[in-house]
Amino acid sequence: MESKMIFCEMEDMHLLPLYATTLGYWEHQEEMTRTAGFPDYQLHQVLSGKGEVKIRGKSYIAGAGDLFFLYPDIPHSYSPLSREWELAWISFNGREAAQMLLYAGIRESGVGRLRAEPIMGPLAEMLNLSYGNEHQDNLERSKLLYALLLDLKRSLLPASNEDNDLERMKPVLQYIELHLHRPLLLKELAEVAAVSPQYLCRLFQRTVRERPMAYINRQRVSRSKQLMFSSRGQRIYEIAQRTGFENVSYFCAVFKRITGMQPEEWRGLHGLD
Repeated sequence: MESKMIFCEMEDMHLLPLYATTLGYWEHQEEMTRTAGFPDYQLHQVLSGKGEVKIRGKSYIAGAGDLFFLYPDIPHSYSPLSREWELAWISFNGREAAQMLLYAGIRESGVGRLRAEPIMGPLAEMLNLSYGNEHQDNLERSKLLYALLLDLKRSLLPASNEDNDLERMKPVLQYIELHLHRPLLLKELAEVAAVSPQYLCRLFQRTVRERPMAYINRQRVSRSKQLMFSSRGQRIYEIAQRTGFENVSYFCAVFKRITGMQPEEWRGLHGLD
């Protein structure tokens, strides 16, 4: 593939929740310095070679199989360290851009590593579309961009320490799933992971991005929805008891906080009453 850059005409694309602005491929990426950052989100995939990425004074090495992400208006620079540094990239924006990155586990500018992909499928498809700025081409790029960001969640390797945290958390999450029907204490969960309660809270924040009780309540509400479907004759207080809530008032309060409606409203909305 020859080096290319594709500009995506804006028109009414900014009305979409997510849209591509530019994308391209470089057989060799030259040095780039942006002291004021770039106005859009950027994702670069390194296909071969090695380079250095500097973001807010922190330096990263990005080689084949790596991605680097740049958030808007963040000062940065990147430059090759090898004779050839082959990159594919896309710039994008939209009101849901930050949320899509957050869904994939990306919270700030930095470097990540792919599991094993020579080039991400949706990015390759976008690069193979015509150079034209036809409205239909830009819509197709936006659809492919959405698919690319969804794929990132499974394609990105966790950092080694995050990987260890996930392994330590697995028995705790399994234990919660098996004991949702009764009260669960933080001390009890900490013993499952063989850590202190304080450290378990930190593990939860790093891995599932929630406090332990917030996670447990979310799982209980999910279980209660299943029970309202499978056990339609049961009263709300019985559903609350079967999902580990000590009283129906607390169950209703938690259910509304998470879903925006009372259990009876939710059941009626889905025709389960």
